[in-house]
Amino acid sequence: MFRRRGDRYVASLAIDEVRVLRKVASEVVGLLTDGFDHSDPVVSRLFPEAYPEDAAGAAEFRRYTEGDLKTAKIDQAGAILAALPDNGGGEVRLDAEAAEAWLRALNDARLAMGVRLEIKDGTDLGAELDEAVAADPSSSRVFQLSVYAYLGYLQESLLNALIE
Repeated sequence: MFRRRGDRYVASLAIDEVRVLRKVASEVVGLLTDGFDHSDPVVSRLFPEAYPEDAAGAAEFRRYTEGDLKTAKIDQAGAILAALPDNGGGEVRLDAEAAEAWLRALNDARLAMGVRLEIKDGTDLGAELDEAVAADPSSSRVFQLSVYAYLGYLQESLLNALIE
């Protein structure tokens, strides 16, 4: 997937991969703009309480940091959208700054999907996917678990390219 080429990190993406990444990044942006709601478990996961034992301190911390953090997360998802080929599949070329933004945005997307899919620490993703396929191979859960796994693979390949 991603490999280092000089000072760039390069991957060739198929049209379906571009579509999935565009949809996932757009959904993260939408969640952080249109649907931003602290009662949503995904928002709670992306913006955890800084002081869970101190509601007043947590609210104060949130007041001073949440806007910048939200803007950064939107910009990071935007980095994915900006780097994707316009017409279907193709090559993605990232500089070091864009690669780091991609890593953070992919992490946010996986955290959001993990909450929605109820994936916990220690979940065997392969077993989850096998169970979902056995229950109904055409289900949306099979697709969502596959996207979740793909995002993890993409994130790992980019990280490996960065540390080469």
